[in-house]
Amino acid sequence: MSTAGSNAAHSRQGAAAVDAAPRPGRVDWVDAAKGLCIIFVVMMHSTLGVQNAAGEEGWLGLVVEFARPFRMPDFFMISGLFLALVIDRPWRTYLDRKLVHFAYFYVLWLTIQFAVKAPSMAGEIGWAGVAGQYLLAYVQPFGTLWFIYMLPVMFVITKLLHDRGVPWQVVLTVAALLQIAPISTGSVLIDEFCSRYVYFHAGYVFAAHAFAIAAWTRTHARVGVLGLAAWAVVNGAFVFSGLADLPVVSLLLGTAGALAIILVSALLTQAKLAGALAYCGANSITIYLAFFFPMAATRIILLKTGVIGDVGTVAAIVTAAGVIAPLVLLWLITRFDFGWFLFRRPAWARLEPEPPRRPVAQAAE
Repeated sequence: MSTAGSNAAHSRQGAAAVDAAPRPGRVDWVDAAKGLCIIFVVMMHSTLGVQNAAGEEGWLGLVVEFARPFRMPDFFMISGLFLALVIDRPWRTYLDRKLVHFAYFYVLWLTIQFAVKAPSMAGEIGWAGVAGQYLLAYVQPFGTLWFIYMLPVMFVITKLLHDRGVPWQVVLTVAALLQIAPISTGSVLIDEFCSRYVYFHAGYVFAAHAFAIAAWTRTHARVGVLGLAAWAVVNGAFVFSGLADLPVVSLLLGTAGALAIILVSALLTQAKLAGALAYCGANSITIYLAFFFPMAATRIILLKTGVIGDVGTVAAIVTAAGVIAPLVLLWLITRFDFGWFLFRRPAWARLEPEPPRRPVAQAAE
């Protein structure tokens, strides 16, 4: 079979797997997996921020450390799952959905964050320094927003490779070597791409297998639980022995952890216990864009007042605030039909007309 034919067959295989999955408008376990990922991301930023400000570590830091090998690999892998369904679209449509979409949110929320931080930053580096840092953020992804800066880069590179018929085996091998290599240039874009692209491309290439694993887990729950227990022991052993960052080991742990999240999500949805997680996952971009402000405000209030003395508990409350507050904001926007531009692109930020209006969570995704 030719390379082009192989790519087309792969796209059809991925589409068939998606169609075969439980999908009442959305895929339940995928939303649950995204919910777990976004909570882990908020937890990491919240916990590290609290511990740095308090000058001591708390119990939630152990959870953050345990999740470190798979927290971002799983996010990137899930981001590639549905790519086979859209990668053959015309470039104009593809760029509108996969580049302009994320660029709009990056520029908007970068500007919002700088507007809030500018006064304090100006006191340290001056207003000229603030302007310089703002401009630098367009080539050096800024703070918590680096993920939505990176995604369109991966989407565009993957389509370029696909359209030129580069075999996925070659791409995945090179991506794995980039992850294994000790690449540290100081550029967030280069370093994170090298570290994460293998997971994104694996999600794209092996989407059918991911859905098959989730379906199998639903009917073999006991085996799935035993497998998760074994994975948790191995992952924890490597993490807490300081070996998780070794070359090859980090790649294996990231892949195993991403698969574990799929199993957990499939089991929870099968047991009807993933409602809240799935809701967070369906609104993951809302949480990701807006969690910074309630997280920072809650951390400052709790640490300055000292009403709670346990650092781990403070970090847990800050995490909850970072997850819940953006969802409250989304509810207010929906309730009063105002502020949609925060999570949905206006007409001027589109290359193509807006599709029929959907709930803001789906529109953002």
